[in-house]
Amino acid sequence: MSDSSSTRKSLLSFDPAQHPQRQIYKLMVGIIVPRPIALVSTVDAAGNVNLAPFSFFAGVGAAPPTVLFCPALRPGNEDRAGERKDTLRNVEETREFVVNVVSDAIAAQTNMTAANVAPEVDEFKLSGLTPLKSEAVMAPRVAESPAQMECRVTQIIYTGDKPASGVVVLGEVVRFHVREDLIEDFRVDPAGLDAVGRMAGNTWVRTRDRIELIRPK
Repeated sequence: MSDSSSTRKSLLSFDPAQHPQRQIYKLMVGIIVPRPIALVSTVDAAGNVNLAPFSFFAGVGAAPPTVLFCPALRPGNEDRAGERKDTLRNVEETREFVVNVVSDAIAAQTNMTAANVAPEVDEFKLSGLTPLKSEAVMAPRVAESPAQMECRVTQIIYTGDKPASGVVVLGEVVRFHVREDLIEDFRVDPAGLDAVGRMAGNTWVRTRDRIELIRPK
């Protein structure tokens, strides 16, 4: 029997305190993969609409149904480093947001909403996506998204106050919307949803190559 330890690759160790933030960010987005994308729509107190993608996004629990996404403070290589971005300012003002699932069909348009533009620029118009009136919150949904979640903020947690520090936005889902051809008995068809995710750098990933593993009892 061969000794697997003899062919095992050695591990490199990194102390985050000893490396620039940008290098640690690259490690995280390279390791935490694939990441689902939340295309988050918000509106500010003046009625300006914002639409932006976030790949630090997850579900938290079902009772109550809760999701989180993580907008970061502006990194050190941007103007106004350390300041809040539009989405974060908006959820702090209105305490509401919508998470729109990103399918492969709208991946390129979603990518366009990541542009660093002024607050008065409407990313719906910039990307060509269509706003759809929500039922329980002010922010519009994305009509082309196969599933959307209207949310009310329950908690906002700052992990730091430096450039690129992350902020955790927790929201309770108050309305779910799923395209009718994708759902049966509350089960969503993954092939029809055709969601995409993020890897590192400019690489995205499709979810069409799937495996099934039966959970042990």
